[in-house]
Order: sequence, then C-alpha cells, then structure tokens
Amino acid sequence: MDSRGVDDEIYNTEVHKRHTLFCGTHVIQTRFYAGEPVKAIIVRTGFSTSKGQLIRSILYPKPTDFKLYRDAYMFLLCLVGVAGIGFLYTVVNSILNQVPVGTIVIESLDIITITVPPALPAAMTAGIVYAQRRLRKLGIFCISPQRINICGQLNLICFDKTGTLTEDGLDLWGIQRVENSRFLLPEDKACSEALVKSQFVACMATCHSLTKIDGVLSGDPLDLKMFEAIGWILDEATEEETALHNRIMPTVVQPPKQPLTEQKPAASQEMELFELPTTYEIGIVRQFPFSSALQRMAVVARVLGDKRMDAYVKGAPEVIASLCKKDTVPADFAIVLEEYTKQGYRVIALAHRRLESKISWHKVQNISRDAIENNMTFLGLIIMQNKLKQETPAVLEDLRKANIRMVMVTGDNMLTAISVARDCGMILPHDKVIVAEALPPKDGQAAKINWHYADTMPRSNLNVINSQDIPDKMVNDSLNDNPIIDYHFAMNGKSFAVILEHFQDLVPKLVLHGTVFARMAPDQKTQLVEELQNVDYYVGMCGDGANDCGALKRAHGGISLSELEASVASPFTSRTPSISCVPNLIREGRAALITSFCVFKFMALYSIIQYFTVTLLYSILSNLGDFQFLFIDLAIILVVVFTMSLNPAWKVLVAQRPPSGLISGPLLFSVLSQIIICIAFQTLAFLLVKKQPWYEVWTPNSDVCNMSSEGHNDNTTEHDQHNIQNFENTTLFFVSCFQYLIVAIVFSKGKPFRQPCYKNYLFVISVLALYALILFFMLYPIESVENFFELVCVPYSWRIAVLIIIAINAGVSILVETVVLDMILWKLVFNRDKQGESHLMVTHNPQEVNDCWAGRFLSFLFFCKKKTPKAKYMHLAQELLVDPEWPPKPRTTTEAKSPTQENGSYQIVTIT
Repeated sequence: MDSRGVDDEIYNTEVHKRHTLFCGTHVIQTRFYAGEPVKAIIVRTGFSTSKGQLIRSILYPKPTDFKLYRDAYMFLLCLVGVAGIGFLYTVVNSILNQVPVGTIVIESLDIITITVPPALPAAMTAGIVYAQRRLRKLGIFCISPQRINICGQLNLICFDKTGTLTEDGLDLWGIQRVENSRFLLPEDKACSEALVKSQFVACMATCHSLTKIDGVLSGDPLDLKMFEAIGWILDEATEEETALHNRIMPTVVQPPKQPLTEQKPAASQEMELFELPTTYEIGIVRQFPFSSALQRMAVVARVLGDKRMDAYVKGAPEVIASLCKKDTVPADFAIVLEEYTKQGYRVIALAHRRLESKISWHKVQNISRDAIENNMTFLGLIIMQNKLKQETPAVLEDLRKANIRMVMVTGDNMLTAISVARDCGMILPHDKVIVAEALPPKDGQAAKINWHYADTMPRSNLNVINSQDIPDKMVNDSLNDNPIIDYHFAMNGKSFAVILEHFQDLVPKLVLHGTVFARMAPDQKTQLVEELQNVDYYVGMCGDGANDCGALKRAHGGISLSELEASVASPFTSRTPSISCVPNLIREGRAALITSFCVFKFMALYSIIQYFTVTLLYSILSNLGDFQFLFIDLAIILVVVFTMSLNPAWKVLVAQRPPSGLISGPLLFSVLSQIIICIAFQTLAFLLVKKQPWYEVWTPNSDVCNMSSEGHNDNTTEHDQHNIQNFENTTLFFVSCFQYLIVAIVFSKGKPFRQPCYKNYLFVISVLALYALILFFMLYPIESVENFFELVCVPYSWRIAVLIIIAINAGVSILVETVVLDMILWKLVFNRDKQGESHLMVTHNPQEVNDCWAGRFLSFLFFCKKKTPKAKYMHLAQELLVDPEWPPKPRTTTEAKSPTQENGSYQIVTIT
C-alpha cells in the first residue's frame, strides 16, 4: 500500500501488455530517458514465455493420427502373416524333400523378405517428395511432408478473417457526426475546411498513439488510416529537446494549411501557449493508451491559446456511449450501429469533454483515466471498411462445389464477421444465422444460452425453421460428407468458453453447424479445431497472424499466409498471401494420397506376385535366379514405382473425396481381385507348361527347341546346383514380369484426383520400353541373355501361348478394375462421396449406406463385429434431422443445471 493509501496493482500480462517487453521486442524509440538506464523486472523465462510456449508446441505437437498410416501397419501385418504361411510351407516342403539345413534356412528367410518389401517406405515417400516439389512451384512451402497426404482428406477449412479473407488494412468509408443529439447524414470525407476546427476532427487528430520513427509516421494501422484521412501534420519534440527541459514536450498536430508554421510556443512557459490567432495547433498533453480490456483509448489535449484542456475518447461504440451523457447520445444509436456492423463495417465512436480550468499540467500528469472518462459528449462515428480480397468469393465457391465446409474464426465483431461471411459466400443469402449467446452462472443462477436470429427478417421468417422442410432438402445430402444446411450458428469467444464449460453435450451439435466464431482468443481457436476433430472432421486452418499459431499447428493441415511467426508453427506456408493456395493444397494432397494408395497397392501386388512365383518354384525345389531377382527389382519395380508417382494433380477440385484408409471396400476389392487374377494366371501357366507334349524335366542336355548347335550344349553342361534352370522357371519369370507391368497400369488411375497416366510421359515411356524389352527377350531369345538370366530355351509355340496368357491376364485385370469396380460396384455399393446421388431412405443406417457390402465382406474375412460408422458428424447430422427440438427456436433460452450424476453430465432445460 503506497503513501496515498492505494493498493498496488498486481502485475497481469494481459492488462499490462503495454508495459511488458516481450522476447523479440526491439526498442526503436525512447523519449525523456535520454542516455539514462531503464530497469526492467524479469517475470518469465524459458518455456514460460509466449515464445517458449510456441517453441514447445512446435517441438512437441499433439500427434495427428491418420488412418492411412494405421492401415498401412495393419496391411504389413497381414503380409507378415502371409509370409509366415510361406515360411512354414518352405520348411515343411524342404524337409520332406531332404533339402540341406543351410538351404532351408536361406530359402525360408528369403520368402519373408519377398513378402514384406523393404523398398515400401522409399516408394511411399517418392509420391510425397514429388507432391512437395509441385507445391513449391505453386509457391507453397512445406516443413512437414507427411501432412500432404492428410490434406487430401480435408473436408472443413477454418479461415481467419482479417488479412486472410479480407485485406490487411482498413479504409475510411466515411464519418457520421452527431449534432444536437441527432445523427447527421454520412459524409465520405473528414478533411473539409468547414470541419477543421470541429471537435470531431480534433478528436481524430489527437486520439491516437502515432509517433514518428526516422521521419515516418508509424503506429496502429487503424490510427494511421484515421489520421491520414484528415491530412493533418504531426510534430514531435526530439530526444534532445526533451532531455534539455527535463519533461516530455507535447506532441503537436496541426492542419496542413497554416499561414504561420514556424512559430512555436516558448519553452519557458509552462503550457501557457502564446495566442496566435492565425495558427491552429493542438498539443497532446497526456495519453491514456488503448486497452483491449476497456476497449478504448483517451487523450488530454489543449488548443494553442486556450486556457482549458479537452479530453477526447475513441473506442468501441457501445463502450463510448456508456461514458457519455445520455442526452448527447442519439435515440437511434443502436439501430444505426447495427446497420453498419451488419454490412461488415468496422465502427469506432468518438466523444469529447471540456475539462475544468482548475486542471493544470501537473494535475493532468497524475490524474486517473476514470476521472477523465465520464460525462462525455458523444461526437459521432467513424466507419472503416475492411474489403474482401478479390479472389476470396471465387475460392470459397470452389470449396463449396467440392463439398468442403467453411468456418470463419476471427477476433473481430460478430455482426461484422457474419456480414463478411455473407458477402464472401460462406453463408448463402437464403441461409439463416442463429446467434448463441451464452452467459456464465451468476448470483446462484445456472449458465444459460439465449438463442436469436442475427438477421432482421419478416415476422413470418422469425418463426422456428420448419422441421418438416429440412428433411426434404437434406434427406439425400445428409448421407454425404458435407450436408447442405440452411441454418448456421454464430457465437463469440465468451459464449464459446461458457458452452465448453457448462454445455459439453451441446458442443458437437453447435460445431456441426457453427460457421461464425467471433472475438476468439488464440487458445480458443485451437480448442475449436480440436472440437471439430473430435467429431471426425479433417480440419484445415488458414491464417496469417501469430494468434493463429496454435490452431495452425493443431489442424490436420495448417496454411500460413505470412512468413513471420505463423509460418514457424504451420506445416505449410504460402508465398502469396491469398487463400487461392487452399484449393491448390487440397488438390495436391488428394493427388499425393491417391499416389500413395497406388504405390502401396502396387508394392503389395509386387510382393504377392513374387511370393507366389517363388512358392510355386519351391514346390519343384527351384527358385528364381539372382539376376532374375535383380532384373525384377531394379529394372521393373524401381523404375515403375518412381515414375508412376509423377502424375500431377487434377486441374479442378471435385466433390468426391478419396478414401482415407487402405481398409476400405474399393481398395480391398481392387487389391484382392488383382491378387486372385495374378495367382490364377500364374497357376494356369505353371500347370499348362507341364501339359505340353515336349515337356520333360529339364537337364543341361535338353533340346526341346531342336537346336543342334553343339556350342549351345557345351555352354550349359555346368551343373545347376540350385535347380534354377527349368521350363517352369522360364515360364513364370516371363509371366510375372508382365504381371508387374499390368498391375502398374491398372493401378495408375487418373481422374478425378490425378491427371491421366498417359500425361505422365516418363511413366508411359518406361512401361513401353520395359514391355518392348521383355517381349524381345521372350520372342527373340538371345543365347547370352538367356545364360545371364539362367533361362532355358522353350519352343516358339509356347512363347506365343505365354503371350496369349499374358494378353488375357491384362484384359481381365483392366476389365475388373475399370468396369466392375469403377463403374458397377463403386456406384452401387461404395459411392458415399458424390453429392445427391444416394437414393437410399433416411431410415437406413449410414453404415449400411457406406459399407453395406464391404462391411459384410470384412466381417466375414476378419471375423470381426460390425464396426461403428466412420464419421461421428455424419451420424450426428442424421440424428438432428429427426430431432424436433433442433435447431433451437428463436427467442428461447437453454439452461444447464448443476451436474447430478457421477459422469458430470448436464441436464439441458429449454425455456421459451
């Protein structure tokens, strides 16, 4: 307690932000303390600081789970199981055939390395690396490549408003002054000669925190725009002048046109300014800085030659009106203010008070702001305009067509945010906006939510949204990932905090249809992202400020439009500060995700094909030769894997979304059907070769090609220790080589997520070259090549027969994949992404809609119970369709009673 009997203030970071030097603060200007040291008290260090918390969130982010990677491990476990079967078969078969122990160990371990491909991680990474390279060309930089695949699943994007959807700065739209407690007509300029000496312009000229740094006016962008609008000149005392007189000399502002500008008040006079009737200057005597808690700032100023001082206040209209004398505030103040905020304008109110003559310079320096900020006279409104970026509406329309939901998360006023959401197309003209105003418990009363419409609509429209209309419009769409809705929830940060604490049961329902979240603090933005993820949305976040860092890091795909603080926390940073990067990132994410599926399926088929080839050869105690393995792995698999990933993204964003995991109906059907086809044709070739009239157990002296050259026999009389050279080996080698190329083509799908494979020129050239090479080896045998690969000569007729088998294999594989899967089964069974194409009844469970076939198949295959539906938000939407109490009726209140059960749930009571 100090000598005046006043309690000392307890330091608070938020309240005393202006007096805090944060890590990274640069002192660019000092006044009064010229050459003297200034002491500061350290209040936080390390991870306790704001920067430390940001670094901690970057170093140790909350892990983002993705179904693809979980399913990949499951799939690998299945391959390990298959390898185990092959391992046992090899051991048993070798023991029965009295194979040496050393050979048994080598061959049984060999089957495991064949089944579980060690090149899989590198193959999966290739697609991501290519996508990252394409993103860089689009001006999008990535520090977390694994997130690219996840971006292919994004179905909800949260946007910051200022600087993201709208331009960074504010422009002065106009002013609306008050005279005799009435609003005058709006004026577009405040710099007219008639207003130069008005209190309104004086307030605009003095009530700011601008300063000159290196001769350039600097400060808050809003203050800067306001001051530039009147065109006045600001003069500050230099550091030397201040030090000379041992007090801070006042900042002086004056109109641009002054007949006498050289004369200044004498420094020896204690603020008794000379009366210079030809000069109009205002000195800023004391400044009360802007406080976000108080939502206002104030200054005390004196006009040159006046003996009395004036107080000017600027801030939030509602706050300023409460400080003014009631008879000076226009009766239609609330109506006028609401009209401006609904149209998306930023409104600032001004007020003035003539101070008593007894208040001197010394008293002003020590007076509290509460003594100044009362009994003010309301001067009027400044209307600032925050323009939409030119590309915003078009980008949001593209996202809407792609069934991607959009949410606005901003620190701005709610009505302004709703207006911007309507202007940019986030909320359609016919959609209704329901404002949830939540109040915390007070005076023994429970927490409650007041529901009302944000728009002024005809009385007929103010009734409850017709619950019978909604199912008719949404019956088909509700089964899709992004149901069309005709009502939106809007709330501010305070209401969001109350709802999170006292109405936890309502949170999923509100975030399902919540579109505008205003006055949100940085941690609340992160909480919102987490709540959206809790109902199984794949959430993207697009922002440009440090207050978006937490949400950018927590979202599945965070895109920073700034190269400052936000880019450190965000996985993606766009070089151009435009939201056009969002659809580009989603397109590339989808292409990368489909590429990952293609590569994974190809590698799985490669393993199974080679596994079955080797298993068939083990049955006759044979195997593939070393150079045969090398040719398959290096010449075919490596080339195909690294070229099939080069398909660029499809040029437009489509409504369909790729599957999120490998354990899904279409992908399982695709892989299993191709496995069956390849195994069937390999078995066919293996059995048919033994049925040929010329077939015999191959020996070095075999001459089924009727080759009489002695040189040929001499070159191959060497004993084949591993029994590599035989007719079965040669046949299966050629069949399997072609099968790798067949499945590579079948799995290299293009539209709707990637460009067609024929536009992937490197892939096309590679596949055609490999086809030509293998065909040449098969149809035009070269002795040295056959010796190198340990192949044997087979009759030309059998070579043609193998070619026919391969051609039929290719035809069946392509037919099953493109016709049976893509055209028939996808439309009848697997279709869950196309808007409005499901003709199922509302009473059907979404699980039956999404996976009626795949679910039964998987249940049969894995002997597991029927799984719960995939996305929680889809089921919640289904439940709300038949809930007569939802959405809440306007002008009603929902109360939360104290928890009475052990689980802490709240009883919701709706009061009209």
